Amino acid sequence: MVIQNKKIAIIGGGPGGLTLARLLQLKNAEVKVYERDENKDVRVQGATLDLHEESGLEALRRAGLIDEFKANYRPNAGKLKVLDKNLNVFLDEHASEDSHSEDRPEIDRAPLRKILLKSLQPETVVWDSQFVSMEKEGEGWLLRFKNNTTYSADIVIAADGANSKIRPYLTDIKPIYSGITMVEGNIYNAEINTPKLWKLVNGGKIFALDEEKSLLFSTKGDGTLTFYTGCKADENWIKDCGVDFKNKEQVFDWFKTEFSSWNETWQELFQSDEISIIPRPQYHYPLDQSWATSSNLTLLGDAAHRMPPYAGEGVNMAMQDALELAECLTNDQFKDVKSAISNYEQNMLKRASEITKITLENTEMLHSENAIENLLKMFQGE
Repeated sequence: MVIQNKKIAIIGGGPGGLTLARLLQLKNAEVKVYERDENKDVRVQGATLDLHEESGLEALRRAGLIDEFKANYRPNAGKLKVLDKNLNVFLDEHASEDSHSEDRPEIDRAPLRKILLKSLQPETVVWDSQFVSMEKEGEGWLLRFKNNTTYSADIVIAADGANSKIRPYLTDIKPIYSGITMVEGNIYNAEINTPKLWKLVNGGKIFALDEEKSLLFSTKGDGTLTFYTGCKADENWIKDCGVDFKNKEQVFDWFKTEFSSWNETWQELFQSDEISIIPRPQYHYPLDQSWATSSNLTLLGDAAHRMPPYAGEGVNMAMQDALELAECLTNDQFKDVKSAISNYEQNMLKRASEITKITLENTEMLHSENAIENLLKMFQGE
């Protein structure tokens, strides 16, 4: 295979990076994963993940980890309620046993990460490794990290997320603002701290849509309630709005104004101090993006094709990237690494363009005047 006797550095220990490491190690490749988290026990933020048959689940099958997934996924965590601002229910998949399919099973991020980490060879992941810069070293790269360590690699694969520090070494294509900014919140011990909303979500998910805004909710197995507001805003709103997003009371004041006509039940989100909050402006890359293939550097996941989360494709795209890149690098079809990477990137970028288009359509639909009506029509295949 073209990576025989080559050192591979994967920057980023999310699902995409760890899946790639596992698939490459199954082919006896020499791999290290450099992750900025201090250790494996750092709290994993974000909502539950629904894995799709042809992407996330297929990657786990190829990785030999599907049984571990089945032992850790959360049945019924994908059951959805669709509400308006006044708590009127338009869809409730909890109401009938036949209303929800498990064809996109849900798993929390932390258990998925644990499964992937456990599958790797000892010391594959180099923790506390925040990427700072890299420079050419022979035919490879010298990597520099914030903790003053350096490492050499023949091939570097950027799996370091939407704000990738490695992407600029390959392309100067900038992301495009979608027009939507989200505020993400994680409420811990939510059954105690937000009892009404915890009961309303009922272990599943909520889409609350009205006034061209969205409130999305999901629960996690550790008792966390994760929520995302979605509002139309200027690109620089986070900087210009005057809200200190580290100050819960200031965020609450903004929420009460922005969602002033919504039922007061939603304000329960901010009644507890056991909460983390982060604003997230939503960007995407151009549908026609491309770059000159490198012989020793490529991208996967959000580093390659960031997009809003409104199609549930982010982690699945990253894991499919890992699957396809591993296949290209470890079979005997290609004469050299550059040819293998080129084949991967051509297919990845085509697939990313198609999914980004769908995602942007969903983003617009969920923040439209008739969002609920349009969402229900989509569910019905109209």
